[in-house]
Amino acid sequence: MTVLQATSYKPKALVFAGYGLNCEEETKFAFDRAGAEAEIVHINDLIEKPELLNDFQIAAMPGGFSYGDDLGSGRAYGLRVKNHLQRELSKFLQRDTLMIGICNGFQILTAAGILPGALLDNSGARYVDRWVDVRVTGDSPWLFGLESLMLPIAHGEGRYHLPKQELKTLREEGRIALKYEKGEVSKHLDLQANPNGSIENIAGITGCRGRVLGLMPHPERAQFFTQLPHWPFLKQQYQRSGREIPKDGPGLAVFKNAVKYFV
Repeated sequence: MTVLQATSYKPKALVFAGYGLNCEEETKFAFDRAGAEAEIVHINDLIEKPELLNDFQIAAMPGGFSYGDDLGSGRAYGLRVKNHLQRELSKFLQRDTLMIGICNGFQILTAAGILPGALLDNSGARYVDRWVDVRVTGDSPWLFGLESLMLPIAHGEGRYHLPKQELKTLREEGRIALKYEKGEVSKHLDLQANPNGSIENIAGITGCRGRVLGLMPHPERAQFFTQLPHWPFLKQQYQRSGREIPKDGPGLAVFKNAVKYFV
């Protein structure tokens, strides 16, 4: 872990953009709120000047519908990354850096070969837009100190799949980072824990010894308390017990952890 003495230091976060990625603004906002200095960069600019990566400590693939998901979610963008930036991103990850892929970004990371496995059509064959509870089951700087999270999902291809032997290896290496579980929001809204049929309830995995995190839920959409689906109910509970009503939502902690890794 990189340790820097200057407390005013802000790690720089690169947020990928282009061709249907549409969560870059929210992702940048979350990094900025957490204390990073985030910049949205179009993939074409990186392909033209890959040395831009040298200026950043964090890279994020945000959610969206890259290339309209015409070839399958994240596949066209992932192949573009693999064909034009594979060597540069490999060098980036050889440094003490962090990377995150959120929803479509997770699909891109698997398509690019940065993370193993694939995200297949939801078992219900429907697009799902709801909140989930996830339990932290692996070590990662992104998830340091966290045990569980309430986060929203919005995807049609979120069913994580990996061949049996590779899944066994992933499990033994402790790289299964997040699992869907029946928690607070699932019980409150009376929803099943696993929204997409993902193998072993997997919601996120890691690579590069935890420094790369791919997850289907959207932490950037849960950075404020008032984004929680049952926040009015929770507000009443806080008021009646005399507790201060929080401002931040659970998702912001993921971005704060990334900043703490470098500060």
